[in-house]
Amino acid sequence: MIWCFSQENDGAQVQFKNGEITFSPEPTPPGPLTTSTDPREERATWSGKAEFLLTAVGFAVGLGNVWRFPHLCYSNGGGAFLIPYTLMLAFAGLPLFFLELAFGQYASLGTITIWRVCPLFKGVGYTMLSISLLVALYYNVIIAYCLFYFFASFTNHLPWSGCSHDWNSIYCTENRFANETVFGHPRAPAVEYWENYVLGMDDMTDVGHLGEVRWRVALCLMLAWLIVFLCIIKGIKTSGKVVYFTATFPYFILLILFIRGLTLSGSAKGIEYYLKPDMKKMSHAKVWKDAAVQILYSLGPGFGANLTMGSFNKFKNNCYKDAIIVSVINCGTSVFAGFVIFAVLGHMAERSGVEVDQVVSKGPGLAFIAYPEGLALMPGAAIWSILFFFMLFVLGLGSQFPGIQCISTGLTDEFPNIFKHRSLVTFGVCFVLFICGLPCVTRGGMYVIELIDKSCTSFPLLITTMTEALIISWIYGYKRFSSDIELMLGFRPNIYWVLCWTCFTPLIILFILIASCIDYEPVAYHGYLFPEWAQAVGWLLSAGTISFIPLWMVIKVCNCIGSWKALSWVLSGIHSFKSLNLRSLIEPSEKWGPALQINRLPPPPMHTTVHAEDCVHTDDTHILSAPHSVHTDSYI
Repeated sequence: MIWCFSQENDGAQVQFKNGEITFSPEPTPPGPLTTSTDPREERATWSGKAEFLLTAVGFAVGLGNVWRFPHLCYSNGGGAFLIPYTLMLAFAGLPLFFLELAFGQYASLGTITIWRVCPLFKGVGYTMLSISLLVALYYNVIIAYCLFYFFASFTNHLPWSGCSHDWNSIYCTENRFANETVFGHPRAPAVEYWENYVLGMDDMTDVGHLGEVRWRVALCLMLAWLIVFLCIIKGIKTSGKVVYFTATFPYFILLILFIRGLTLSGSAKGIEYYLKPDMKKMSHAKVWKDAAVQILYSLGPGFGANLTMGSFNKFKNNCYKDAIIVSVINCGTSVFAGFVIFAVLGHMAERSGVEVDQVVSKGPGLAFIAYPEGLALMPGAAIWSILFFFMLFVLGLGSQFPGIQCISTGLTDEFPNIFKHRSLVTFGVCFVLFICGLPCVTRGGMYVIELIDKSCTSFPLLITTMTEALIISWIYGYKRFSSDIELMLGFRPNIYWVLCWTCFTPLIILFILIASCIDYEPVAYHGYLFPEWAQAVGWLLSAGTISFIPLWMVIKVCNCIGSWKALSWVLSGIHSFKSLNLRSLIEPSEKWGPALQINRLPPPPMHTTVHAEDCVHTDDTHILSAPHSVHTDSYI
């Protein structure tokens, strides 16, 4: 049996002479089409497996795991909520997470340039980049508030634990559940500290009257951006080292707070409220929608960060195993954080003589009002407050690093001749976002944050993730994508992954979109309904973010036919759409593929049996006449 290299032309010969194999004609091995401007030529990779895993965990496990999931679990059926949460993880979150990691790892490209896979939809990359920009803008403001509370905790008497300060009103009472007929509208010290001192809100503050910048918070915002910049100044070379702390230290603090919470009176009642199952709520569509939204926002598909993190992996890295590990850690952290939060809330409810549901809050209300109020009731309150807000700060940093790297990598990969120095690009991104974030630290800054959050992380993110899944599975093709994964991992994804990518995941996202439209509520903050002009600004922000997708499609089609005028002829019926070579716009470009030549896909090996009668003997040379294609297991 002889193994021979594949030849397309008839009459190819393999010669065996003096123990050596020679080919006639000499075959040319397959190789990549490379250019001198390919951004992958000197691309950095993670120094080790741990760096990538910790970075991915840090991105997935963020502030939402602490201040959003516990409230969702409590309000949507307690322990029963884990059923839809787990199902949505299995059929929506995990498939998208694995898809993005594999997609980025295969191409080793940033958020924009990676759409060489389907040039017509390159606008998806720009949409991802714009979403990451807007989220990073306000997310660092939340980190700045965590820093503010962290510094304020270095005192013997926490400033939100009494009513004797200058910012307290006549309605301040240490028992915010007091009788309203006696106290009018009782307000807890933690509420007044947050609204009157930190935010500086008054009766004149609204979305149209933001007021002046709160300079203390602005300084914290500057410090937060400085820390982010220094941690990622050299890309993954620095951030890959920092995540050893930012991704692990929060678990240490969570464990300490959990143990301390269990020792408090009333903690068992709080945990009971958190996990008490209510199976009746499983019939409500809102519960399933909330589960899907939480898992998607937590794992972060559609932001471009997963693509970027995956692009720094080595080509043969087992991203399949990584996706499962990170997803399990993310969900486990969310559930564990609920125990930490509700143990303290249960203690707070018992001290106040009310039910747990009266002290439960979510979002900033939980982080900066309810939980700090509970901490103030504990012995050694300052120590626990310092630990809690430092944990939130570190959690925020872990989620912010990949977001900023997604932006800087996307720009440097797409425009290598313009953005040549990554550290300067990173500095520019941080500086611009700091300036643009100043309206978020005014008296009415929370209105701006609420408007951006509701406008840019709802419909745009859902449309982007659904478009991404459809492009990869149906236009690029799930078979071709499965072959790409096989080239990296050595095996093809099974039927479960294929069904999720092609069917289940897009349908789930479509369900969320429809449910969001049906249950749509105008943007509001603490009972204040935004005026119509502000609602319009929010919709324009959403539309502007998504608009990159259709605008880029129009531009590519126009380039394909030569001019805008020619496009108008096609639309008016003068020319047929068949005259356009649109197929070239949805086929991968010539530059698409793995970064390194060694990882390029060669022809598939086949075995061919060669019989003695096929050989011509001439002295010490044996010539095999190959009238048909002959194949080998080894490639030259």
